[in-house]
Amino acid sequence: MSAAVSLTFPDGNVRTFDAGTTGRDVAESISKSLVKKAVAIAIDGTVRDLSDAVTDGRIEIITRSDPRALELIRHDAAHVMAEAVQELWPGTQVTIGPVIENGFYYDFARDEPFTPDDLPVIEKKMKEIIARNAPFTKEIWSRDKAKDVFAAKGEKYKVELVDAIPEGQDLKIYNQGEWFDLCRGPHMASTGQVGTAFKLMKVAGAYWRGDSNNPMLTRIYGTAWAEQAELDNYLHVLAEAEKRDHRRLGREMDLFHFQEEGPGVVFWHGKGWRIFQTLVSYMRRRLAADYQEVNAPQVLDTALWETSGHWGWYQENMFAVKSAHALTHPEDKEADNRVFALKPMNCPGHIQIFKHGLKSYRELPIRLAEFGNVHRYEPSGALHGLMRVRGFTQDDAHIFCTDEQMAAECLKINDLILSVYEDFGFKEVVVKLSTRPEKRVGSDALWDRAEAVMTDVLKTIEEQSGGRIKTGILPGEGAFYGPKFEYTLKDAIGREWQCGTTQVDFNLPERFGAFYIDQNSEKTQPVMIHRAICGSMERFLGILIENFAGHMPLWVAPVQVVVATITSEADAYGAEVAEVLRDAGLIVETDFRNEKINYKVREHSVTKVPVIVVCGKKEAEERSVNIRRLGSQAQTPMALADALAALVDEATPPDVKRKAAARRAV
Repeated sequence: MSAAVSLTFPDGNVRTFDAGTTGRDVAESISKSLVKKAVAIAIDGTVRDLSDAVTDGRIEIITRSDPRALELIRHDAAHVMAEAVQELWPGTQVTIGPVIENGFYYDFARDEPFTPDDLPVIEKKMKEIIARNAPFTKEIWSRDKAKDVFAAKGEKYKVELVDAIPEGQDLKIYNQGEWFDLCRGPHMASTGQVGTAFKLMKVAGAYWRGDSNNPMLTRIYGTAWAEQAELDNYLHVLAEAEKRDHRRLGREMDLFHFQEEGPGVVFWHGKGWRIFQTLVSYMRRRLAADYQEVNAPQVLDTALWETSGHWGWYQENMFAVKSAHALTHPEDKEADNRVFALKPMNCPGHIQIFKHGLKSYRELPIRLAEFGNVHRYEPSGALHGLMRVRGFTQDDAHIFCTDEQMAAECLKINDLILSVYEDFGFKEVVVKLSTRPEKRVGSDALWDRAEAVMTDVLKTIEEQSGGRIKTGILPGEGAFYGPKFEYTLKDAIGREWQCGTTQVDFNLPERFGAFYIDQNSEKTQPVMIHRAICGSMERFLGILIENFAGHMPLWVAPVQVVVATITSEADAYGAEVAEVLRDAGLIVETDFRNEKINYKVREHSVTKVPVIVVCGKKEAEERSVNIRRLGSQAQTPMALADALAALVDEATPPDVKRKAAARRAV
């Protein structure tokens, strides 16, 4: 007699079943309605086919509404797409079709590559297959049988995949009606459970196994969701993201450009550099009371990077340089043949500044900040406008403090980071603690201490925010030298961007022999805290452009006001208005061209000027203006003095307003 299987259900109830009982049998034993909704099971958290025999452990019945079902929906949609393609174009070979973020893809080998015009045809066929509601069934084949069957079908790529499966592993074949494929699984119960909330997105070329020496395949990307509303929302976000693409807006607003001679580095135009400097100026003001702004060299001997550990840990992401003379005259014994590195980060330089001169515990914490220009190698295929570059400015800071000061400093940094984000309109922020990775430096005792302190700080952050700030843990995601907080903000269309970090580091001070003199006149190693708020200033600016869709807040906008006249009779008054606004500190341009006012408004709307001040003969006589806002058809008439006061107030940065309000309160 077979041994019974003991299953623990989510409510804590324990039941026994006969060996060989499937997940479907268990669901049916609970209710007929549940078995109709079920798509898979999970045993001790591992998702399995509904048709699998259950084993001892904690069981969960996964329905289509379960978040874990989404990966199954996408996986099955990929198989349905592959079947559709082979029905439509017999002879096409299928290769690999994984689930990816927000969707799936499949790579196909076909003499004539697919085009975007083929996608609606494939979608139609997919819906036919889904309507057939064919069950997914699993078989285990021998290696020889799998190779023979796929070879007979002309599926040479599948034969390669069979050969790549390690000996001893089962070869699983999943059938859906008459079509089948090699797959690890799991799958849902039938094709009908995929639903119709899917869309094929694009076609692209892809080398077999990602190797340019191999044949080029055609990759078809798709997205799939549990419900149509989710698909509609995803497509809406994509459309919004395309409209907000900072690269397109950067061209329209004349902010920056990239070119082949400088891959991954930004050519800033006047208006873009103005925004950049506005951002830097804002950050300088926020740091002025607590930080010393320093500047460390950009090029340093690799010996320093060897001491820091970066040359060993991070070398593949660094740029190394020698003097041109040393490169072109290797025979010159007098030439400086040392290898230097462009700094990828500011921390080793800041330690050198800290070490210069004896430091007492009375001076701690010492906070050093730098808007440092750093360079990191990124593969050319990974470069993406301002979001992924090779040269960028890091709003980096390092705090040298005692162990007892560590928690207070982390909280102080947190308050600053959240305040900065709020000034730019980001109120939904998630803070996560990344803990020790498998590959790390430092003793377990030091990691224990740092993680304990930061766990307490994380609890305080959530408590002080009244639950507004969400927190979490990222196990194993810490830096190799210490745990860190990661700050992720949500933009106007719901996308998440990881920006700020706070990292505790016991490693670098030890490597460089940094110390301070404690109250017992002993040399003591400081705790070093790495801190970034924007992270990359370039990337943060890209995020701002996309968040605001180019409609920058007045205090950030590169051109805040355009004074435009309706008739040449108002030009003199328009010039006077512009001068008044400039004298008040606003960034103003004028447009006195002999063009219709609607044409002028349209043109300046393209470049995303926030405010157009319209002046005509009537306004000149009344010493008034008409205010027209970006994105609005309405014009608001105002007296010049009132308009000036309102615009100056709106163009005042939030931190400056707070200081002024604090002074008035005193």
